[in-house]
Amino acid sequence: MIKPAISLLQLINRGFNYVVETSNLYKIDESHALKHSMEVYHFAKRIYKTELIQNPYLYEQEKIIYMSAIGHDMCDKKYMNETEGINKYQNYLYGYMSSNDLDIMGKIIGTMSYSKVKKYGYPELGEYQLAYHIVREADLLASYDIDRSIIYNMYKSNNCYSEGLKDALNLFENRVFKMIEDNLFITDFSKSEAYKLHLRAEENIKPLMEILRP
Repeated sequence: MIKPAISLLQLINRGFNYVVETSNLYKIDESHALKHSMEVYHFAKRIYKTELIQNPYLYEQEKIIYMSAIGHDMCDKKYMNETEGINKYQNYLYGYMSSNDLDIMGKIIGTMSYSKVKKYGYPELGEYQLAYHIVREADLLASYDIDRSIIYNMYKSNNCYSEGLKDALNLFENRVFKMIEDNLFITDFSKSEAYKLHLRAEENIKPLMEILRP
């Protein structure tokens, strides 16, 4: 059944509504729910706008970029079966996006995580490769928020704040603070933004560590 045409804004609204519904259904905690979804969408939009200048073909992929960014964690294997989650999100948007766009969106979401990139490298998505990197980098930029890491650990492991902080500090030392040197950022915007976020995160962490001192 063909759905009536909707604007980009209406599609974005639909995407965020899905995040709210799915987060409630699967008990997805704050670290991966609506606020994170918005942060990744905002970063993706900023990267997209800067890349569009030199790559005008991205205009035709705007929906794919935004909807991938918005719904990327509504399929996270930490909360559900990933394949089923992707299919469910695609079905929710069926008729509002083309079958090809939904297929590419699913491939982006299913291959963009840090762990998959480190294990398998980047997928080959042809003309959609830059769209993939935009969404992937937006998610990485959002990871510089240490509170998000603390929140996830407290929910996942039922830890107290200080234990969550210790786990987050370990994550930052072994992953987040190595993302730049690991060349995980492709676009100029993300390279510049990651450097600033890296420095800011280092400053934000200093006062947090005081609680751990004997």
